[in-house]
Amino acid sequence: MRGLFIGRFQPLHNGHTTIIEHALKEVDSVIVGIGSAESSYLPSDPFTAAERMEMLIKASVELGWTGRIVPVPIRDVNRYSIWVSHVESLCPKFDIVYSNNPLTVRLFRKAGYTVRSTPLQDRSRLSGVSIREMMLEGDDWRLLVPPSVAEVIDEVDGVGRLREITARGGAV
Repeated sequence: MRGLFIGRFQPLHNGHTTIIEHALKEVDSVIVGIGSAESSYLPSDPFTAAERMEMLIKASVELGWTGRIVPVPIRDVNRYSIWVSHVESLCPKFDIVYSNNPLTVRLFRKAGYTVRSTPLQDRSRLSGVSIREMMLEGDDWRLLVPPSVAEVIDEVDGVGRLREITARGGAV
């Protein structure tokens, strides 16, 4: 049995890894949909789809998920009536969807999927917004991501990129 978990992973953080580990206790593998794959170099989406895939691949090795996750970039279509079929067209077959997003839950349930909620972690710290703000402020964001993800961010000078992008006036 295979699950689906969709997120933006800007960046992949310990809240995401907890959700994936939760799902891997119930299914053989998890498709990790990299949402808004077309967006990058923006304050809210500083990392490219390829960089986010690299984060997932390296984290899967670090966390022992090798062969159990399938990263799939998913571009936004901005039409909810076709979103589920769009996701289905990009992904291998899946049986269960893991999400706490009310719209995602509604759309996949309407399409006949079993949708399971996931344990929420410390959302005040474990969110992409909080981690990007910590990067900008020089706080210790590395504690909130797997070490392999921090390495990818360092390799692409993610903190420097985020500072350049937000200097143009965008919000994280």
